[in-house]
Amino acid sequence: MRTDALNRRIVPRLLLIYPATHKLGWVKYFQLPSLSLQQVAAVTPAHWQVTLVDESQDSIPDGRGYDLVGITAMTHQAMRAYEIADQFRRNGVPVIMGGMHPTVMPEEALTHADAVVIGEAEPILGQLLKDFLGGRLQKIYRAPIAQDDRLDIPRPRREILSGKRYLTTQTVQASRGCPYDCDFCTVTHYFGNRFRYREAADILAEIRSFPRKLVIFLDDNLLGDPAKARPILEGMAEMGIRWGSQTSLRFAEDRELLKLVARSGCIGLFVGIESVTGNYSQLSKSSGKSPQAELMKRVRGAGIILETSLIFGFDDHDQSIFEKTLRFVEECVPSVPTFNILTPYPGTKLFQQYLQEGRLLHQDWSRYNHSEVVFKPLLMTPEQLYRGWLEARKTAYTIPSILSRVWNNPGRRFTNLAYNLLRKGPNDRLPSL
Repeated sequence: MRTDALNRRIVPRLLLIYPATHKLGWVKYFQLPSLSLQQVAAVTPAHWQVTLVDESQDSIPDGRGYDLVGITAMTHQAMRAYEIADQFRRNGVPVIMGGMHPTVMPEEALTHADAVVIGEAEPILGQLLKDFLGGRLQKIYRAPIAQDDRLDIPRPRREILSGKRYLTTQTVQASRGCPYDCDFCTVTHYFGNRFRYREAADILAEIRSFPRKLVIFLDDNLLGDPAKARPILEGMAEMGIRWGSQTSLRFAEDRELLKLVARSGCIGLFVGIESVTGNYSQLSKSSGKSPQAELMKRVRGAGIILETSLIFGFDDHDQSIFEKTLRFVEECVPSVPTFNILTPYPGTKLFQQYLQEGRLLHQDWSRYNHSEVVFKPLLMTPEQLYRGWLEARKTAYTIPSILSRVWNNPGRRFTNLAYNLLRKGPNDRLPSL
């Protein structure tokens, strides 16, 4: 009945939703928009009318006037995404779900959706929408895993963000995939075991179209393949822009590449150190010929703000890891240290291991957020892991610690101070020790 009514209508309407797990307050204006939903909009056929709702800024509509709803979800968003999906389906509006959590848990997602997209949406969305209009929507749409090193995706539709306020809407994705296959990560298995890059000319043309100078790359490892990254960096060096991204620390082994990164306008990089000791300090994505402390010093010396991610809770971590990590931060003085509790996400080897060993405390996905202990650590209790993480965060973000980092990072001191103070706020709201 719904399909017949839709076929009589000239313009079918698609509502895309990015769920929010909690109220952000003023911090929402420092967030970045969902690039994945902009990409979905970009590959939606032109005869569809597309609306994007970001729940951190918008209210969820009741569904009237929409023919199909698409919801994306990472694991920590899954419970809220299911609530939203159930609401629309009760009102007779079909729902499709995609994103990382539905990709790794499709059967679970199907209890809340009419169809699930597994993997990348771009190659299969057109067929899905065609099937929907023809009244033959399938339960599962599985994207093929790319077997080459080329990434072909359209530019995102930024105009659907009109009326929303973000830190910037000038976000770019240059690459996907990863060859390292870390056991706490899903990227390699679902997005390919190699770095796939867009053509440099296409990336640079997109950047030239931006009205402002700040650009954020949303890559997992922008500099993972230096040969592919160099043409992008060389092109940006002639534009006078400022940019930031995520990468591994290994790129700093190449001093000439580091100089090019700085010359291209890089103001900040997020790198995963993961662990300062044990097996996870030797991950191939981050370890190399030079000590991590030396590589961090090189990056800071180039005037680049360096945010480091450190994880607590690996199986070779006991309670001494917290003091060792704080000592590492004091000695290496990253611009902005970030501490996370190990989270065994579904779809990873780590999740499967802990599930088989009976070490998962629960599967309340809303608590799989890097800030709560959801498994039984091997060498300490869950309470000891949580308390150690809490104390490390509070210690690293005292005013003396912040000022020490700012002083020892001479490049962009004002920006570095502002960034640290922005991070201090959430730390101050953590429970007391």
